[in-house]
Amino acid sequence: MEIYGAAREKHIPVQKVDRQRLGKFAPDGAHQGVIALAAAKEYVEVEDILAGAGPGVPPFLILLDEINDPHNLGAILRTADAAGAHGVVIPRRRSAPLTPTVAKASAGAIEYVPVARVANMPQTIETLKKQGLWMVGADPEGQELYWDARLEGPLGLVIGGEGKGLGRLVKERCDLLVRLPMSGRVNSLNASVAAALLAYEVVRQRRIALNEGSSHR
Repeated sequence: MEIYGAAREKHIPVQKVDRQRLGKFAPDGAHQGVIALAAAKEYVEVEDILAGAGPGVPPFLILLDEINDPHNLGAILRTADAAGAHGVVIPRRRSAPLTPTVAKASAGAIEYVPVARVANMPQTIETLKKQGLWMVGADPEGQELYWDARLEGPLGLVIGGEGKGLGRLVKERCDLLVRLPMSGRVNSLNASVAAALLAYEVVRQRRIALNEGSSHR
């Protein structure tokens, strides 16, 4: 009861379960009736991610709308690190949290990519728009093919969850919806694959813009 009271004082959620379920989290049985589930890494604030971009560098964020598969989340973190994204934003609910499974799937990228958790993704998108970011969502019915969109400036890339894609409110808040060309019978790609394609289009366009800027000096 002392642990229970201390957790409540710190506003840490406490859930009472039977010993069988508790045993699933500690297969060796060494839990003494109490288990704490903690993130594999500490979360940051969205403002911390923006500040991490540094002066003169357009922020590049990847926002994930209800990515529930920890392997997909880990793969996207790996892509975010490789493509130079400044951070990833996930919702507090209906999303895979940072877990050892995510850490393993990220191949270590979880240590280098800041991750923020937000209570309201549509509201977060609106806030980022007010701070000058162009919010681009991936959607099968997008107005433009992804390579035709301007992605070199301050950017929030929004990727939808497995199966359902972007939620209605999230979709409505985006400045632009882009689509990937699909020539087969399946109308969508795995979320982590879509994120990788779009992230590297950002890399390509930013490199072109940087080279053009250098040639005009």
